[in-house]
Amino acid sequence: MVTALGLGAVIGILLGLLGGGGSILAVPALVYGAGLPLDSAVPASLLVVGVSSATAALPRIRAHQVRWRIAAVFGGAGAVAAFGGAALNRLLPPQAILIGFAALMAVAGRRMLAGRTATGGACDLPGGGVNWRSCLPKAVGVGAAVGVLTGLFGVGGGFLIIPALVLGLGLPMTAAVGTSLLIVVVNSAAGFAAHAGKATLDYGVIASFTAAAVAGSLAAARLGHRLDPVRLRRWFAYLVFAVAAFVAAQAVFDPAALSR
Repeated sequence: MVTALGLGAVIGILLGLLGGGGSILAVPALVYGAGLPLDSAVPASLLVVGVSSATAALPRIRAHQVRWRIAAVFGGAGAVAAFGGAALNRLLPPQAILIGFAALMAVAGRRMLAGRTATGGACDLPGGGVNWRSCLPKAVGVGAAVGVLTGLFGVGGGFLIIPALVLGLGLPMTAAVGTSLLIVVVNSAAGFAAHAGKATLDYGVIASFTAAAVAGSLAAARLGHRLDPVRLRRWFAYLVFAVAAFVAAQAVFDPAALSR
């Protein structure tokens, strides 16, 4: 239980500071730290990530840092696609899922290390308007892709959503973080609904993990402006690489551990 509290706090802090990315660690934390089987860890991760992301989104909503219409389109496409990802999850063996998850983590870490000073796209117009002719196909396509990953791996997808919003849709970083958190809430809710009826959930562990994640996200909201975001993302990327290597090694050399 102590392990679940500590790991939950770390996930919440990362979500609060980065607007996403912390969820990529939730599944391995629940499997190897809290001892949940993979089929329970995936929906548990989605519940934890959804609640903690909603908490982290509240101060950004009050600060008007959310693009609601873009979030609705992006999140709606992802919510529908999450059910397809969950169906695919049930068809694949746990070893294959975790190896794929480790590869996804490596991609996430690389994206965290990549510079994001330039923006592209023209979705965000002056005065808060949206150029739907340019924005709609991108928002639906990328939103659906993130939704599949949410259902398949139990991740909120913020590490993919933020670069898509900044580089693809042209949102400023502050708006991208707030909008990403809202999209993560929608995707996580859909993914959890797709998984919940098929898994046995340890609500004691989930409640402890979630409470710690919420507390961590609230604390991060107070501390975020004092930290260097570039350095923070760099060190987080290194942590993701290390966890990805551990997950891949466990999946390859000790696959029986996934069903313990």
